[in-house]
Amino acid sequence: MMNEVLNPQQITKEAQSAYKAGDYVAAAQSFEAARQGYLSANDLVMAAEMANNVSVALLQAGDAQRALEAVEGTDIVFKEAGERKRQAMALGNRAAALEALKRSEEAEQAYWQSAEILKDLDEKDLRLSVMQSISALQLRTGKQFQAVATMHSGMENLEKPTPKQRFLKRLLSIPMNLLNKQQVSELEDGNDHNS
Repeated sequence: MMNEVLNPQQITKEAQSAYKAGDYVAAAQSFEAARQGYLSANDLVMAAEMANNVSVALLQAGDAQRALEAVEGTDIVFKEAGERKRQAMALGNRAAALEALKRSEEAEQAYWQSAEILKDLDEKDLRLSVMQSISALQLRTGKQFQAVATMHSGMENLEKPTPKQRFLKRLLSIPMNLLNKQQVSELEDGNDHNS
């Protein structure tokens, strides 16, 4: 096979080209070949990175089950290597595969794990992206109030929001203010009954 002659970096470039061209199956196959190359070189972190690329490509190709299988355990490899940002990304990829498999609760849990790490790392833009995924998942599963709160929380700490993000932030503050007033009102009602 020709892949055996090529180094993992070269195979990765081919995989990226296939991915950009929209040939996700070929991309997944090449990323897998690169993963094998990195494993042979005993580079576990890069092998895990390639496994995540395999997962993303398979998800794009519509094979969520294999995407999930490809990403499993990579977050642990990154955690042990002290690669927390990559750990968060791996958890996000795992969540996306779980979501595609309609395993919503597990997906939401993995997204939250990713969001917490990104918050610790002060990766505001990446965290916002994960929070948007959580919010969309919550909306699809009938958790409208949580979806609004999640989205609001994701946007809270943006230092330089775009005009679109500023508008969305203002828009989200309306239901948040209403929810807060409703909670205060319910607390007061509860206190009235107790007196």
